[in-house]
Amino acid sequence: MAERYSTSTGTDRVDRAQVHAWLSEQSYWARGRSRATQDAAIDASRNYGVHDDVTGEQVACARVVTDGVTFAWLCDVFVAPQVRGRGVGKLLLAAVVDDLEPLGLTRTLLSTGDAHGLYAQFGFAPLDDPSKMMARVR
Repeated sequence: MAERYSTSTGTDRVDRAQVHAWLSEQSYWARGRSRATQDAAIDASRNYGVHDDVTGEQVACARVVTDGVTFAWLCDVFVAPQVRGRGVGKLLLAAVVDDLEPLGLTRTLLSTGDAHGLYAQFGFAPLDDPSKMMARVR
C-alpha cells in the first residue's frame, strides 16, 4: 500500500504544524515540546517526510542530527496513526538510510521504546554494552 506515498527531504515540505501536533501531543518522548523548540529543531536538522500523493498530506516524519562525517542521531520518527501498517514507516526509514549512506557515517544511533523490529530491518541493532551510554538530561 506504500505505493500511494512518496518521500521528501529538507525543510520545504515539512508541515510544521502537523509535526508539532504529532510530537507534542502523541509521542512519548516529546510530549509538551513547544512549537518554537520544534521549529528550531527542524531548522537545525536533516528532515524527512512521507506524503500522501493523492491528498498531499504529510503522514510521517523523521529528523537526523549529524555532523555529516562520522555520527548521526535519528530522532522524532513518527508515523500518523491512520496510516500505520501500510509500509509508511519502512518507506520513511528507507529514505533516511538511502540519504545518509553516501556520507559514510561510522555510527547512527537512535532510541526507541516500541519499534525495534522496524529498525532492525534497516541494520540497527542493540548496542553491545548500552551501559556505556550516558546522557545529560535537563
